[in-house]
Amino acid sequence: QVQLVESGGGLVQPGGSLRLSCAASGRIFTINTMAWYLQAPGKKRELVASITQEGSTNYADSVKGRFAISRDNAKNTVYLQMNSLKSEDTAVYYCNARLKRTRWDSESEYWGQGTQVTVSS
Repeated sequence: QVQLVESGGGLVQPGGSLRLSCAASGRIFTINTMAWYLQAPGKKRELVASITQEGSTNYADSVKGRFAISRDNAKNTVYLQMNSLKSEDTAVYYCNARLKRTRWDSESEYWGQGTQVTVSS
């Protein structure tokens, strides 16, 4: 069993910052890509940022220059530093991991339960 547990969401004023964390636990051989997605009410889930095991990153245009994704491979943890937050960043943020549970398994995708981020004055 693999679990992804997110933390760090909450209410913040426009222009403020938040740091999200997501720790993967369970039977894990290797985690390839880790990512953050968001889902606003009534909208589809969309990619915010992703990071490979080697540290290559990819960002949605809407967050470039404001958000930074990082990971600690030893802790199976991914972070999302969110700065200069805007009201339109309000959404549920989900952690995603593509991993192999053993060396013989194919890659599988796992999701966290989501954490609410609300940007409002």
